[in-house]
Amino acid sequence: MSYDRAPELGVGYFAGRHVLAEFDGIDPLLLDDLGFLRDALESSLRDAGATICDVVSKQFEPQGVTVLALLSESHASIHTYPEIGSMFLDIFTCGETADPELAAHLLRDRLGALDARINTVHRGHPIPSETAR
Repeated sequence: MSYDRAPELGVGYFAGRHVLAEFDGIDPLLLDDLGFLRDALESSLRDAGATICDVVSKQFEPQGVTVLALLSESHASIHTYPEIGSMFLDIFTCGETADPELAAHLLRDRLGALDARINTVHRGHPIPSETAR
């Protein structure tokens, strides 16, 4: 098998962006609403070009929600802390078919977060469009 050939930049390309974010100042009722959070995550991912394969979620007692999305491009997760109006977000996508930063910004806006810290880690091989910048 030869590894000299440059692979396509689609989902199977060994490169990606891993977005790690924390949102604060969110209505605690939204952060404990499993249905709303699933819908908000799914719509944000789809609007950013991601392909959702499956979503699982868990409502915790006395409060808090975790939602995990399996994507063709990789995965996304949210973990909420209604008691302090905060949540963690993790989105990793391979290739260039989905934009994890856009998904994070869309979710931030849908939740009405007053503060957001969003960081991106570039993983794998360099993506040609990013090295040309």
